[in-house]
Amino acid sequence: MFVILFTYVFGGSMKIGTTTDPAVYKNFLMAGIFAQTVTFATAGAGAGIADDMHKGLIDRFRSLPMARGAVLTGRTVADLVQTALTLLVLAIVALLVGWRPGYEEPTNFGKVLAGFGLLLLLGYAFTWIGALIGLSVRTPEAATSGGLIWLFPVTFVSNAFVDSRQMTPWLRHIADWNPFSATVQACRTLFGDPGQSPSDAWPMQHPVWASLLYSILIIAIFRTLAVRKYRRAVG
Repeated sequence: MFVILFTYVFGGSMKIGTTTDPAVYKNFLMAGIFAQTVTFATAGAGAGIADDMHKGLIDRFRSLPMARGAVLTGRTVADLVQTALTLLVLAIVALLVGWRPGYEEPTNFGKVLAGFGLLLLLGYAFTWIGALIGLSVRTPEAATSGGLIWLFPVTFVSNAFVDSRQMTPWLRHIADWNPFSATVQACRTLFGDPGQSPSDAWPMQHPVWASLLYSILIIAIFRTLAVRKYRRAVG
């Protein structure tokens, strides 16, 4: 839905650099759509864990000889597999509407795979945020809403759908240092669709390293918090 909406409804109105060419915007857009899709898996992860807690499934796991963090790790990895399948379908749709890696700059199959790897790493990092939310609420419905409400500003105050250089200065700085923006820009670079020269912010100048750093930090912080919350919840 987002691919079709942004490509055919907004595509001719969006300015990337100095052009409003729909073909340029189409290739600029897809990295943002890919990243948005993997991060929206957060809500599903949170709802699933909240549902397990609500139904008492977690209490059954407590009787098994396994590490406390193994339940959450298994759940997040399962969500990652589902996200990978969703990303595959989305990539096929993108190719059907005209997205082509290497549209602006030469790339290769290895770089394209690396871009999708960064997307999956970001998605996995965000599932740990969802896990923490799922452990912190009482119902799956609350986990779903709690997992989505903060994602909208994160994904839209970024370079995913518009050129951040078109924003007001204070908002542009937020967008440029947004972890979500770093992964989007890294994917554009690896896909060969950088969308004109990025801003001077460090994450935009070194997007691949920034994406890796952000994702690893999110995993380290939120996995620790989620496992601690899980131990208290079932203790």
